[in-house]
Amino acid sequence: MPRQPRLDIPGTLHHVIVRGIGQRKIVTDDQDRKNFVSRIGTIASETETAIYAWALMSDHVHILLRSGPSGLSRYMRRLLSSYAAYYNRRHHRHGHLFQDRYKSIACEEGPYFKELVRYIHLNPLRAKLVESLAKLDRYRWCGHSVLMGRIKGNWQDRDCVLKWFGKKEGEAKKAYRRFVKDGIDQGHRSDLVGGGLIRSYGGWSAVKAMRRLGVQKKSDERILGSGEFVEQLIQQSDKRRKVQFSATERLQQAVVLVKKVCKKKNVSVKALKSGNRRQNISMVRSQLAERLVEEYGLSLTETGRQLGVSPSAVAKSLIRRDRKNPGRPAPNRKA
Repeated sequence: MPRQPRLDIPGTLHHVIVRGIGQRKIVTDDQDRKNFVSRIGTIASETETAIYAWALMSDHVHILLRSGPSGLSRYMRRLLSSYAAYYNRRHHRHGHLFQDRYKSIACEEGPYFKELVRYIHLNPLRAKLVESLAKLDRYRWCGHSVLMGRIKGNWQDRDCVLKWFGKKEGEAKKAYRRFVKDGIDQGHRSDLVGGGLIRSYGGWSAVKAMRRLGVQKKSDERILGSGEFVEQLIQQSDKRRKVQFSATERLQQAVVLVKKVCKKKNVSVKALKSGNRRQNISMVRSQLAERLVEEYGLSLTETGRQLGVSPSAVAKSLIRRDRKNPGRPAPNRKA
């Protein structure tokens, strides 16, 4: 059965789960963890994506977010491609780091927001990466410590989460921590890691009861929420899909960008694609390389084709920019 398209409507709450390919690690030490977390925040700020909860594990990551104006796909493409390029470069490896398709579940906010925040933030405790809730309070690779005020994370929407638990910060933190503590014994919550009728309505027994009563509810495996929420989201998605750009259309727009920038900088496209190394042409090529990879999602190979250089030359250009801006996460890079 073919995969259904993502429900990529700006402003939608998503529970995103990304796993390493073949259950391999996606981080090997604290330098990797720091780099990955930095990218979560920096790219969220740049794309106006709201991050509410997150937990970085050794071989996967959970993120609860509300997509920005450009939608979920652009945020995730930038995050995963740029980190994979960094990781491969640092660890002298090649190939895919993540599973081809990350999991994203569009979630109805009212019934699930608090439950998802708690479930995601308890991941390190369930996996025994920390021994207790007190240790989780200070664990820097999970958004729980940010909510508790022990670790700074200005990009995480801390205020929004705490407002679900109280009007004043102090009482909200206490109520939130009690809520998290009460969920420790729940263990793995399969109902929170997918969509569909059974998960949305609390299990098979609830679905059978509805069927006995003749109650019909619309469901979708991509959505965790009521029938009404499912119907509304699908209608919005169908309308949006008509105006989304395909890979071919992105390439066409990239060609237009190259011509536009060359005209603005008084550089001919022919000279750009000839491999000319004059300083002004090299500068234009460097600027375009970042935009084509980061904003348009082009691979290193296709970017090199548009700029008249090899994929390795594109990668070196991006690496040089990283070194000049060490605090800034690298843009998307995919061979």
